[in-house]
Amino acid sequence: MKRQATASSSHLRAIVLIPARLASKRVPNKALLPIAGKPLIAHVVERGLEAGLGPVHVATDSEEIAAIARAFGVGATLTRREHACGSDRLGEALAAIDPDGRYEAIVNLQGDLPFLPSGALAASLSLLEDARVDIGTLATLASPEEETSPDAPKIVGTLVAPQRLRAHYFSRARVPFGEGPTYRHLGVYAFRRGALQRYVSLPVSTLEAREGLEQLRALEDGMRIDAALLDKAPVSVDTLDDLGALRAAAIDSGDKS
Repeated sequence: MKRQATASSSHLRAIVLIPARLASKRVPNKALLPIAGKPLIAHVVERGLEAGLGPVHVATDSEEIAAIARAFGVGATLTRREHACGSDRLGEALAAIDPDGRYEAIVNLQGDLPFLPSGALAASLSLLEDARVDIGTLATLASPEEETSPDAPKIVGTLVAPQRLRAHYFSRARVPFGEGPTYRHLGVYAFRRGALQRYVSLPVSTLEAREGLEQLRALEDGMRIDAALLDKAPVSVDTLDDLGALRAAAIDSGDKS
């Protein structure tokens, strides 16, 4: 069992919140499925703890997921089942666990990223050091397969610094048209507290509903999202094929933990 971190390396006091629901549409009971002998949610909790940005907490609609989180040394809060997306779930949990506003930044580590690279969460949080940025996230160059896969959301953005994009749009389609790099978006969000509170006060937006991508709600409301570019994308568990690939990789590496 890993120990909880107590402080963030950023100038903002941060907490890592992990939204996890039992009724995943594409992979039912995804958070409970085993990889290398541990439930997927346990791997995600470990990534949050390893980041050392602040305390880690799971927001879930499942007593079973909450029990696993607590067994691995982090807190868990039960939330309503009917949230439109993970960030809405975090809004409910944050109000319950931090009503006094102690935490200035909330890192949304989605529950389908069990093997996120070291330093990735810190990279998303560091984008908030720019006062113009409301939400920090992550992206990487898309593979040829990801360019055309609706399970790999794409980000359209402008390079504003080395390894940093300012986001203009997100889509499940291959965008933008023409020659040039295509970037895959990775589901991590570092919110300023005020940005998260603003986000959850909004209704599901038109483009959010059409694309099935929660971050479009923020863009449609005028929030700025920047993305740190990673050299390599981790595999997220969006399909049963993804789960099989992760299990095979764990076996090949000899990871039986």
